Amino acid sequence: MHPSVILRILGALLVLFSLASLPPVFVAWLYHEPEIALFSYTFVVTLFTGLGAWLPFAHTEHELRPRDGFLITVLFWLVLSLFGSIPLLLMETPNLDFTDAFFESMSGLTTTGATVITGLEELPKSILFYRQQLQWLGGMGIIVLAVAILPMLGIGGMQLYRTEAPGPIKDRKLTPRIAETAKTLWYLYLGITTICAGCYWLAGMNLFDAICHSFSTVAIGGFSTYDASIGWFNSPLIEGIAIFFMVISGMNFALHYFAIQSRDPFYYFRDPEVQGYLAILAGVGFISVVALDMTGTYTDWEALRYGVFEVVSIATTTGYSISDFSLWPIFLPMLLFLTSFSGACAGSTGGGMKVIRILLIFKQASRELKRLIHPNAIFTVKLGRRAVPDRVGEAVWGFVSAYIFLFIIMELALLATGLDLTTAFSTVASCLNNLGPALGEASANYQSLPATAKWVLSFAMLLGRLEIFTLVVLFSPMFWRH
Repeated sequence: MHPSVILRILGALLVLFSLASLPPVFVAWLYHEPEIALFSYTFVVTLFTGLGAWLPFAHTEHELRPRDGFLITVLFWLVLSLFGSIPLLLMETPNLDFTDAFFESMSGLTTTGATVITGLEELPKSILFYRQQLQWLGGMGIIVLAVAILPMLGIGGMQLYRTEAPGPIKDRKLTPRIAETAKTLWYLYLGITTICAGCYWLAGMNLFDAICHSFSTVAIGGFSTYDASIGWFNSPLIEGIAIFFMVISGMNFALHYFAIQSRDPFYYFRDPEVQGYLAILAGVGFISVVALDMTGTYTDWEALRYGVFEVVSIATTTGYSISDFSLWPIFLPMLLFLTSFSGACAGSTGGGMKVIRILLIFKQASRELKRLIHPNAIFTVKLGRRAVPDRVGEAVWGFVSAYIFLFIIMELALLATGLDLTTAFSTVASCLNNLGPALGEASANYQSLPATAKWVLSFAMLLGRLEIFTLVVLFSPMFWRH
């Protein structure tokens, strides 16, 4: 463990993050808002804090070890959320305390989309833009962006990339050099965001809303510039565009790269994880539409419109809303919540346990059933035509076990704060899966929850964003032994 290296990298990353305060300054200037001073102050504080941590160790030469990568990743997300909360803490309306400002910042950066703010329509444009931008930066991961730039400062990035990249298999690179891989991911991310914003604008959004909603759509975040979310526009065309970009943003970005390289749109459908992902969306969507129609909740067309949108939004862990699904009949609210546990694909901007892990668990359970019938036979777990090493299977079971165990612990902690069972279950599920919407007392927003509950849920958001082990490993005594 090299504290000087950790401070040097954290400082450099914080300097990089300070630049996130400049676009809101431009937006405030464009709309003649006094928040220019607020974001300028945030920029200066973040920049000089970063320089203060980086400059004393700028010429320190130490190899960055995997252990350092874990610690830097967790510390940076905490520090980033802390500094990201400064504008939210200093804005005049609404008057947020430190807990709420940190919660909102963590929610944005982890692309969870849980909010404590109401009356979004009355907020300054610069604040609204800043919230959306937080999600966009968090979507692909600020550290993945950083490893494309920090090599210029002599900082190796592979350890950071491996601890940041979502999914059970983290060592597949698109290009031979890690910096080129990070750049490729961000070019894809920026390109899809730009196309999404253009589509929203052509569908009737003004330019500001189109850019803001493209940020949270491609980031699978769910923040909106309106309390009614994307349902404020009441436009089936806009909802269709949102569905399309939520679906493709929930796919592995490496697949987008290889599909573009091969110029073969059918490349996606040969991937077993995408097959499972689309099957889950189609299956749950069909059940929801039929149930909404048969119970008379909506007419035929409305059942299709609201059912498909909410299923895609919740299953991909985006969290947009055009209808209050918590009021849907029979088992539908719980079905949607359970679907968010599988989430999106590995290597995407989505949350949840990831579809590939669900597929592997199902295949391993199927193998155990076959072994009961044929004890002496040898069965191999495969994804597509590729055999999955037993080590990967063990890691998946370990991840799911830890996921469930931590879920139970945090739910009990929320129950201890006085929340009811429905609220405790749904808020932990929502934050751990980086989803946003919840049931019970948090069905509208998280504002009324106790401060202790918000800190527990902030921890849950970080656990979900870093896929548990990156954070939990810091609590292991072995991690701190020399």
